[in-house]
Amino acid sequence: QTFRREGDRFWILAAHRSQNLLAAGHDSGMIVFKLERERPASAHGPGDKLYYVRGRELFCHDYSRATGGSSGVDVPIASLRRVGQQAQTDGIGSGPRFLSYNMHNPTEGNILVCSEVDGGCYELITFSLTNAGGSVTDGKRGSCLGPGVFLGRNRFAVLDRHKREIVVKNLNNETTKRVSAPVPNVDCLYDGGASGRIILRADDRAVLFEVQSRRVIGELTAPKIKNVVWSPDGSKVALLCKYGVVIANRQLEQLCSISDTVRIKSGAWDVSPTGGTNSNLFVYTTLHHVKYCLPTGDTGTIRTLDNPIYATRVVKDSLFCLDREARSRVISIDTTEARFKLALANKKYGQVMHMVKHSRLCGRAIVAYLQSKGFPEVALHFVRDPQTRFRLALACGNIEAAMESAFSLEQQQGADGKSRDVWGELGSEALRQGNHQVVEMSYQRKKDFDRLSFLYMLTGDNEKLRKMLKISNMRNDIMGRYHNALLLGDAAERVAVLEASGNLPLAYISANLHGLDEVAERIKVAIETQEGSVEGLMEKVPVGTKKGGRLLQPPTPIVRASNWPTLEIKKTTLEDLSAADAGDEYEEESAPAAAADTGASAGAAAWDDDFGMEDAGAGIGGDDDFDLGDDDMGWGDDLDGLGDIGGDDIAPDQVDDMAAFNEISGDVGFQMPPAGRPPAGCWVANSSHAADHMAAGGASSAMQLLHRQIAASDFSNLKGSMLGCYLGSTVSLPGVPGSGSMIVPLMRNDATVHPGNDSLPRTSSTMRSLVTGVRMGYKYFQTGKFNEARNAFTEVLSQIPLTVTDNRSQANEMKEMLEICREYITAIRLKEAITAAGADPVRSTELSAYFTHCNLQPVHLLLALRSAMGTAFKHKNFIVAASFARRLLELPDMRSERNADLRMKATKVLQRSEQMARNEHTLNYKENTAFSIDCKDFVPVYTGEECVKCSYCGSVYKGSSMKGQVCVTDGFCTVGVETIGLVTGK
Repeated sequence: QTFRREGDRFWILAAHRSQNLLAAGHDSGMIVFKLERERPASAHGPGDKLYYVRGRELFCHDYSRATGGSSGVDVPIASLRRVGQQAQTDGIGSGPRFLSYNMHNPTEGNILVCSEVDGGCYELITFSLTNAGGSVTDGKRGSCLGPGVFLGRNRFAVLDRHKREIVVKNLNNETTKRVSAPVPNVDCLYDGGASGRIILRADDRAVLFEVQSRRVIGELTAPKIKNVVWSPDGSKVALLCKYGVVIANRQLEQLCSISDTVRIKSGAWDVSPTGGTNSNLFVYTTLHHVKYCLPTGDTGTIRTLDNPIYATRVVKDSLFCLDREARSRVISIDTTEARFKLALANKKYGQVMHMVKHSRLCGRAIVAYLQSKGFPEVALHFVRDPQTRFRLALACGNIEAAMESAFSLEQQQGADGKSRDVWGELGSEALRQGNHQVVEMSYQRKKDFDRLSFLYMLTGDNEKLRKMLKISNMRNDIMGRYHNALLLGDAAERVAVLEASGNLPLAYISANLHGLDEVAERIKVAIETQEGSVEGLMEKVPVGTKKGGRLLQPPTPIVRASNWPTLEIKKTTLEDLSAADAGDEYEEESAPAAAADTGASAGAAAWDDDFGMEDAGAGIGGDDDFDLGDDDMGWGDDLDGLGDIGGDDIAPDQVDDMAAFNEISGDVGFQMPPAGRPPAGCWVANSSHAADHMAAGGASSAMQLLHRQIAASDFSNLKGSMLGCYLGSTVSLPGVPGSGSMIVPLMRNDATVHPGNDSLPRTSSTMRSLVTGVRMGYKYFQTGKFNEARNAFTEVLSQIPLTVTDNRSQANEMKEMLEICREYITAIRLKEAITAAGADPVRSTELSAYFTHCNLQPVHLLLALRSAMGTAFKHKNFIVAASFARRLLELPDMRSERNADLRMKATKVLQRSEQMARNEHTLNYKENTAFSIDCKDFVPVYTGEECVKCSYCGSVYKGSSMKGQVCVTDGFCTVGVETIGLVTGK
């Protein structure tokens, strides 16, 4: 690689003391770079083995033979030779980049060593599994782009670096198949997780592709993919991108996606036999950190790193890895937080409570996580900080724990300051729950006398309300005295408060209105003593009108209780659930060692089943062209891929973690019913018919289905029928004034009972409408209105792909109507061509002859034969005229009296033609030879001649000039594409 700076000069070069880094200084700054990549090439083998390259040696690291503090034993396999032009010099940059091990072959070891030297190359190394170092065969080499992938026991695939094709080869390095990539710009391929599958990287996409059936199983967006890591059970895959990780299932459907600010170096799935983290915990490394990711999208940091490492294996709290010198190492990690989040997500509450009591869970992050997931009560078990416990107690509604934390905070902060805010928050939560005793205590601690008086008024506690009046009097709180007097309905006290505050006119008016004459007289004297007057004061208070005074008296309390009435519900807490699930974790940890060995080698056991199938089928034939060398004898690839069309995968029996939870009594509180699926989602999932997808609003999927089934490409002619399907599947009901209309789905399978998730939409186009359209076409054709007849048959052609049949007889009837429309449209077009070629006797006679070979109704065939007989006889082509006359006389309708004149004319034409017995012109027409009519050029296409057909209507076109063009008959399907044909039912 060359670094250039336009207009700058490099002056100095410096090397790092301990790292593989160089710095080059130039006029504007400097560039830091490496001489070669430091990531060692490695690949997982069967069981507990890891294959990796150190220098020019291929090693096998056996984890099962670990002793003491070592991670295992290294066994040398083979020496790798340098390749390319740099092999003659120092070899910098020519080391292996990718390593792939053949997990499909149980009898011997196969490894693909791929390098990026000279554009990309690979080397296939084969060795014995029993004597790995002593039976290595000479490597077979070839060119490729990126890594190679093993597809089966004796097949592997590489990417052609020139044509970007997938090249399938056998173990003899012989090319057996070439497959074009399903998407453009493919620049790398990875393991697909199953036999015959690969993952293609194209731009910012990942495509799961099945090589044998050549179909795309799944696709997702993942920018700058660097590596692919499959879980031990093959159920999940982690796509390592440059700055993120995307986790998907085996069908490449995205489960979660996380992003990071630094580059992702490596990653590995947890393979612990116990604890429930197997294939559910993904650990990845960055430049200075070890982090984890769960399929639920939760992530976190485990520990920091001094130097970068490359993770290869995770077992409980041990991370096995390779350093930059390709030395195997094992470092300790603490995955308690990840296991805690995973147990909480999987509802293993027994394991959650066990970890809460026995693990060191702390930190604000885990507390915030529990609050966000709706489990603040869990954090209460290990949080000791009073302020944090107070917040958590309020979040989960635990008034007792909140009171305990509030008392602790009051002792720490004193009676003043922030403690009052704490009591205020506690009072608000207690008031929301109707716990008036706690509300009263909170207001008392906070010294919020106004709210306390209002609380006593609401609860009808007049005795305490009078005490509040006394307290206000002791505190010289004029407004407090007046408010308490108002709440008690004590008019004399209100007058006294107004008099004491100096509002004598208001006190006089209030005393008069409430009948306190003695008090009013005393106040009058006080006013006059101060040189005032009471004249005109009462006139300012209108009495008996709407604006007049009213008696302010509080309502008499009916129910006097300490707390508001509440409905008691026995709520099951995590402590109760822990008793139900407590045995899960202990049973797993107390399992014998043999179970651990079985769990660790579960992946190898699964491959052995396929190996047995391979051995059974190996003797049938070894030619890869017939795909008899697959692991599943050519059958398993298709069967393995059936998961992507909606079928449920058959999984082995597993222990239900929630079985004990389900056995708890039914009074566990209210549980929300499961959410149902919307009708449109059910319609799409239950049917592969384009009409049902269009009724659900999926125009894109409907057009894609039509394109795949009948090669539809021009949807302008189908627009009306498609819109009819969408609009006819629902009905709009007007609502109450001011509200929108209600959309009610119409279903065709709800005659007896609601179908639920099996519902299917009612479509606007039915068999009755198709029959009506065909009959209208017959009527127009009979009366000579050929343009109207053609429009009628074309409309039927556009409705047929969007019509759903109920049984096989209707499906056969629909296909018959399809052929009828094709024949009549062709006949009408021939009639137009006959009119246009009236001046050419040869062409008009030929077209008239072809016209008679359209499959028409007998009454319409009679008209065609009559016209053809007249044209041929007019142009003195007596041989074909006699043929038309004979066919005309053989028709059953010719025996009726209404056709007596035509029968006489046909007889005369036949006699005259038999006398002349010659054709005036040479015609391209063979009466006694079966042929089809070219629907474009109107020439005969005899049996054995090259032709192409429309996969929908069956129109025939001579030669291959119309291949890839839109069919002339129907106007929306592509000619020459082989498809499954018309789909009539769901």
